[in-house]
Amino acid sequence: MLTPQGLKGKQYRITGNAYPRLGRPPKKSRKVIAALAGLLALALIALGGVQLYDIFIGKTKNASAQACATSSGKPLAAPTPGATPGAPAASGATAAAAPGTPGAPGGDPHVIPQASAVTVNVYNATTKAGLAGRTADELKKRGFTIGKVGNAPAELDKKVPGTAQVIAGPAGAGGGTLVGSQIAGATVTADARTDASVDFVIGDSYNALLDETQAAAALALATKPSPTPSATGSC
Repeated sequence: MLTPQGLKGKQYRITGNAYPRLGRPPKKSRKVIAALAGLLALALIALGGVQLYDIFIGKTKNASAQACATSSGKPLAAPTPGATPGAPAASGATAAAAPGTPGAPGGDPHVIPQASAVTVNVYNATTKAGLAGRTADELKKRGFTIGKVGNAPAELDKKVPGTAQVIAGPAGAGGGTLVGSQIAGATVTADARTDASVDFVIGDSYNALLDETQAAAALALATKPSPTPSATGSC
């Protein structure tokens, strides 16, 4: 029986032709280095994943921005009553529209013209006598040009249940919007007339025009453009 040095009295039986080899116990420093190497590898993998994510997200954002820019086309702007949108109409405005300005021949009918450039025909579709004349006087004070005043034609007489029906052709679209903003709850419709005149047909629920401040606010709301959502989301 032999007891190798360093085995503290433990006895081993040696058999065969080879002696057992005793390895050194693993050092703690090696375990620490291995753990640090593993953490470093995980950190590098995570960093690479984040960079790839940013690249793909950046491409998506750029594509969305390009789609918004190309689909938007010409920028929208709210039509303006003469010069300033939403500004109260000046009483007794008499300035006439020059050629090439809103409301004049050759101008853009979808831009809100000056009140003086809009000819309004006032018709009474109710049983209340004198209502068309009084309303025409109020519109004239606000700068509108008054055309025909009288009872509504047969197809509309006593057939307008709301406050008023405003009728205009393609050339008077802007004027129809301006006239319609003078009365709460007015219905604005289009017909096939070729001039820029506007018909103001008084209905059964009519009481009075809005005051000029309320009319200006109604006009600003009516001419406010609505945003169009893109196919890929909000631009």
